[in-house]
Amino acid sequence: MSQDDNPTDLVDIGVNLTSHRFDRDRSDVLARAREAGIGHCVIIGTTLDGSREAASMCREYAGEFPGMLSATAGIHPHNASTYNPGIGTELRALIAETKAVAVGETGLDFNRDFSPREAQQRAFEAQLALAAELEMPLLLHERDAHQRQIEILREYRDQLPGAVIHCFTGDRRSLYNYLDLDLYVGVTGWLCDERRGGELREAVADIPPDRLLVETDAPYLLPRTLTPRPADRRNEPAFLGEVLNALVRYTGRSRDAIARATAENARRLFKIGA
Repeated sequence: MSQDDNPTDLVDIGVNLTSHRFDRDRSDVLARAREAGIGHCVIIGTTLDGSREAASMCREYAGEFPGMLSATAGIHPHNASTYNPGIGTELRALIAETKAVAVGETGLDFNRDFSPREAQQRAFEAQLALAAELEMPLLLHERDAHQRQIEILREYRDQLPGAVIHCFTGDRRSLYNYLDLDLYVGVTGWLCDERRGGELREAVADIPPDRLLVETDAPYLLPRTLTPRPADRRNEPAFLGEVLNALVRYTGRSRDAIARATAENARRLFKIGA
């Protein structure tokens, strides 16, 4: 795919740029993203230290890539057992200091249960309360915990300015539950996976254009439709176009319309450029 085939100013709302897999060539990764028409990347924070690192990267690369990076700050459910009131206080201070664009990645993960479920729910509710207090949107994670996550979200939704269910992989029923809460829905290369993306492919056309966001979740979820695939199987923001190609295929919408709508949605939710 040539650069001319790529719409400009796409927004990748989920990049794990702090991953060690980018240590050798982080600047080159961002340069390739820019060449591929990516106007902005949101770096995900999943721990307190990781959120600090994400914010630091925004500052470090601001000169080379002005206006291209922002960061979230939060505690991932895998790390929820580390959450305590002191961590919450530090997280609040970090958000204020760094002007993070969202609280998260937070939510529930009952698939791997790396943290006990009660700890996950406590950390999730604490971060929902923090987002409500600071009037900030949320970047949400959920795996095999849909019913409980929806129940908790319903208690807080009226206090929140907005949220996105990051890396949505669910079926039509769970999609409509999130849409009923007026959430945005983030779609990744999972849509391109013929082995396990079937439910998402059946449901994705039902995501309204004004609720749709796109993301790579790099370095994870390399689109299986990408050719040639990199030898190290590392995903990066420059490959976001593969997600758009799949959305064209499964929604019937034009590539340009998807690009424009998802960029506008991301900038509105996260107040990018405001």
